Amino acid sequence: MSEASVHTLTIAKIAFQDFSHGLSSGDWSLFLDRLSEDFTFWFPAGPFQGWNHGRERAETFFALVSVMFPEGLTLTVQQVTSNATTVVFEVRSQGVLSGQPYENQAAIAFDVKDNKIASYREYLGVVVQLGR
Repeated sequence: MSEASVHTLTIAKIAFQDFSHGLSSGDWSLFLDRLSEDFTFWFPAGPFQGWNHGRERAETFFALVSVMFPEGLTLTVQQVTSNATTVVFEVRSQGVLSGQPYENQAAIAFDVKDNKIASYREYLGVVVQLGR
């Protein structure tokens, strides 16, 4: 693994810990501090579907996630894949959505640039949701 790849993986793993903390606690401040000024994110569904731009838009998105999952979500990493600029975390998440058990399998990609998270993409595969 190249030195650039190792550095990218290190930055992304630290950011992912802060991301996981935000999901479980609703406190996104540590993760938001890791975002670049030109941060973008892609989400596959809902009011944030598609590409979103800017840290303020990210703050609004993550605040909504915390409202939707007031008890938080717990992530379990299944696998990590990386290269010189991107790290992908394959995860399972568990929580409660609208009083019902929620379980999801997802891939979460972070692009790293200048020691910051420049981009976030999430690809969902809902396992258990409302209306089972």
